[in-house]
Amino acid sequence: MENVFVIDHPLVKRDLTLLRDRGTPSNLFRAILRRMASLMAYEVTRDLNVKEVGIKTPLEKTRGSVVAQPVILVPILRAGLGLVGGFVEVIPDARVGHIGLYRDEDTLRPVDYYFKVPKNLKNALVLILDPMLATGGSGSAAIAYLKDKGARNIRFVSLVAAPEGVETIVKTHPDVKIFTCSLDRGLNRRGYILPGLGDAGDRIFGTE
Repeated sequence: MENVFVIDHPLVKRDLTLLRDRGTPSNLFRAILRRMASLMAYEVTRDLNVKEVGIKTPLEKTRGSVVAQPVILVPILRAGLGLVGGFVEVIPDARVGHIGLYRDEDTLRPVDYYFKVPKNLKNALVLILDPMLATGGSGSAAIAYLKDKGARNIRFVSLVAAPEGVETIVKTHPDVKIFTCSLDRGLNRRGYILPGLGDAGDRIFGTE
């Protein structure tokens, strides 16, 4: 599917297996998630704009490259926070905003409660971070909020995605690229991804 990219690096596959395992405790889950996020960051930003600069090595002058495009990370609270650390390790200049959304258990529709993002989104690469792309309602709403604030280059980054969620974002925001580590089978009646990895927020923060 156009604009949907599966990150299938062997080390990503290894870490995703550990995250899926119900026996992985919260402290280990957080550490693996941070490491995995760093691996994902390389793939998600592979085509970042760069510019040449002149530098001096200990031996002579040469040319090098610096990132010429601002990057803004926008985790969807609260589970998206688990991905921020790994991305910041790789992109230390990135600015970070936050979107607070939760899914109503009855309607499965997103409800917003917090929105704070940096200014000047127009020329930035904006990465929405959320471990789970389930129904796509929260993701689609987050994208709409960011577009309303001026964002023009948005990518949605998740660990696992259900076909239903991918379809929702592709239909509502066909200009947004989706990066995920696995396209899972589907959703259960409660809107949880199968096989998935459970409630990512609960597993990150130990609130199962």
